[in-house]
Formats: sequence, C-alpha cells, structure tokens
Amino acid sequence: MQNSLNKNALVFGGGSGIGWATARTMMDRGATVTIADVRRPAEHNHAARYIDCDVREAEQVCAAVRYATELAPLDWLIYSTGIQHYGSVVETPVEEYDLVQSINARGAFLACRSAIPQMRKGGAIVLVSSVQALACQEGVAAYAASKGTLEALTRAMAVDHAKDNIRVNAVLPGTVDTPMVRSSAEKFGGADGLEQKLQQWGENHPLGRVAHADEIANLIAFLLSDKASFITGASYRADGGLLAQLAVRL
Repeated sequence: MQNSLNKNALVFGGGSGIGWATARTMMDRGATVTIADVRRPAEHNHAARYIDCDVREAEQVCAAVRYATELAPLDWLIYSTGIQHYGSVVETPVEEYDLVQSINARGAFLACRSAIPQMRKGGAIVLVSSVQALACQEGVAAYAASKGTLEALTRAMAVDHAKDNIRVNAVLPGTVDTPMVRSSAEKFGGADGLEQKLQQWGENHPLGRVAHADEIANLIAFLLSDKASFITGASYRADGGLLAQLAVRL
C-alpha cells in the first residue's frame, strides 16, 4: 500500500475474515485503523482501535464513525460485513431475506452515509461484494441480491462523490477461506468433512484452490492506495478464474 502513513481507516466487519486481514495489512503499513464489528478479532492487536457495532442499527454505525474520526478525518472506509443464507426465493423466509439485506447491503449504505461527510480531504471506499453478484450457484437468492445491491451502490456513489475527490470501488471475491465459508463448508460437508468440502470448492476455481483472506486484502489495499488514483466505480474480481470459465467440459 502506498502512502499508508498518517492515513485513518475504518473497517466494518474487521473482526474476522477479509475485514481482519485488511485491517492487519493496513496496520502493518502504518495506517491508523478502527475496527467496527460485533466481536473483537481473535488475534486482536492493541494497535487497532475497536468499537462494538451492529450494522443493522443506524446509531451504532454513526457512533463507529464518530469514534474513528475523534483524532482525524477519515481517509479510508472498508465495508466487509456480511452473512450468508441459503435457499431460493420460495425457500427463504421474509425475515431471513430482510436480515441478509440489512447486514450485507443496508449496513453498507448506513456506513457510507455516515462516513462520507467525514472524508473532508477526499478518500477511498471499498465495498466487499462477491462473484455471486454476477453469476450464481443454486440456492443463494438473498445473498446474491444483497451483493448485487453493493455493485449498484458502488457505481452510484462513485458518480455522486467524484466531485468530493472520493473514490468508490468494489471487490468481488470467489471462495475465500474465512470463518463464514468454513461454516458453510461444515454445513454441506456431510460425511466428507469440512476440509474435504473446502478442497472441493477450491477445485471449482481454475487456480485449483480457495483464496486466502490476505490475497483479497492486498487487492483492497491497492484500490485504497494512490496507485489506484484514477480508478473509481469499478468492480474487481479476485476469484481464481472462476467466472472466466464455462461450465462445459470437453
């Protein structure tokens, strides 16, 4: 990451997975980082500031932004909070659909709505979406809809806030080894087990494996940096070639 020193960053969902990997990457390179999540990172480093935050609650999101900007205006915002639910639209209870939307999409709206006025020197925002926003497996209706919303929100904010010198981009991972993915692998692993299911999912990618969270964090770090100074409103896939391939086998 370029020009990380003296940067002030807020990571929603920084308690684990991609969010924690991103927070750690930015701290390693000299940024001041605040983590907003419902749980502290298991490997919590005292160098990161932390505030409890349920992104479904607008006041808690506002409080997280206020806490992050106590010492300096905000430079970078990363939204990596998300949950998964499986089922078609027929199988998905309305309450579950609303829950997924409130955390994955509405929370991003709340975070950006509160944070953008605090980015008085300009800055950069990265929303963590998913390849499921572009192409879906079966039974992910609520999740895919929420990630598609992030894609549209990214483009809208990039256009609206370019005049404020704020860049907004999205990252679309394929399968990443995170606690959320491991929970899903355990759910579907059956007799084969969690690790076997992760390996199977990895083999769906042309690179033959699932991603490490640090690999996604490196892309986020690039999009935040001055090296990406002319990139806004864009969506970057980090999917191991997943969407480059056809399902047809010769």
